[in-house]
Amino acid sequence: MTDADRRFMALALGLASRGLGNVWPNPAVGCVIVNDGRIVGRGWTQPGGRPHAERRALDMAGAAARGATAYVTLEPCSHHGKTPPCSEGLIAAGIARVVSAQEDPDPRVSGRGHAMLRAAGLAVDVGLMEAEARALQAGFLSRITRGRPWLALKLATSFDGRIALANGESQWITSAPARARVHALRARFDAVLVGGGTARADDPLLTVRSFTPLRQPVRVVASAGLDLPRDRLAGSVSEAPLWLVHGPAAPPEARAFWAGIGAELIEVPLSGQGLDVVALSAALGARGLTRVFCEGGGQFAAALMRAGLVDELIGFTAGVALGADARPALGPLGLAHLPDAPRFTLASVETLGGDVLHRWRR
Repeated sequence: MTDADRRFMALALGLASRGLGNVWPNPAVGCVIVNDGRIVGRGWTQPGGRPHAERRALDMAGAAARGATAYVTLEPCSHHGKTPPCSEGLIAAGIARVVSAQEDPDPRVSGRGHAMLRAAGLAVDVGLMEAEARALQAGFLSRITRGRPWLALKLATSFDGRIALANGESQWITSAPARARVHALRARFDAVLVGGGTARADDPLLTVRSFTPLRQPVRVVASAGLDLPRDRLAGSVSEAPLWLVHGPAAPPEARAFWAGIGAELIEVPLSGQGLDVVALSAALGARGLTRVFCEGGGQFAAALMRAGLVDELIGFTAGVALGADARPALGPLGLAHLPDAPRFTLASVETLGGDVLHRWRR
């Protein structure tokens, strides 16, 4: 494949990223159609998952699609769902060649889209910029292959890893630009997740408020007994979906209250001192979530870390020291040996206001 192929695929990946947080349970896909070196169509998966990227690009290209090359970031679908298969659309439009970044592991597709294209006489190249495409599609791939969403844990801490003073005061450790970035990150995830302790302490809205997003993320609160404040969370169900994950012994009165105002209740079993976080993660995946942004608190985050459910760490670190008596970012992990500690690989670092934003991946 050529440098031009790589350039057009890079553009398709950029387009695909526009769908993050808006298209679940579908993947965020990008498509660029090129005829004789000129871009004649482009598209990305639209909010709610439809229309698909290929359909948008084909509609833009019109007759110019005949004899063209289509660059797609994921294998075109081959199954009939709410819309006809994208593979059929590419064939009908007269596309001559398809360059696909990766095969779709969804059992409904899984190579059938590429096979359909080849059977119709199209040239098909697979694997261009696959690593970049897989990183972009990490959430969708996780849901399909592991049955759970990709989970990013956000920690906004002092230089010495503390999230609040001993008395609970935490506003604000990080700067306004860092807090604005958190809202931008929320918008690129399907859901925002917190534990019951954080909900009881802060009664947070968990919505995107720095700007108006295309789609508010689902707000997920994990509370075994549904003993949650009934002020801001309860009063904002009309603004953004609210899912409450609880245990088998959650009181009927609490269940009735939250269900009555429109929250979705999800029961999972208990494990040890709290909710079974593996079952929680599987339940979110079963409901279609692909990317979840967890904002704590420390005990809940530690439970996720102990269970091996954290795929990415997103750290905002401020140049302030709070001391050993302040509250730590993570609860106990119960480690006996250093080699047992969870290890992540640094993906990026940037300065943001007076803070440092660093992202790490498993």
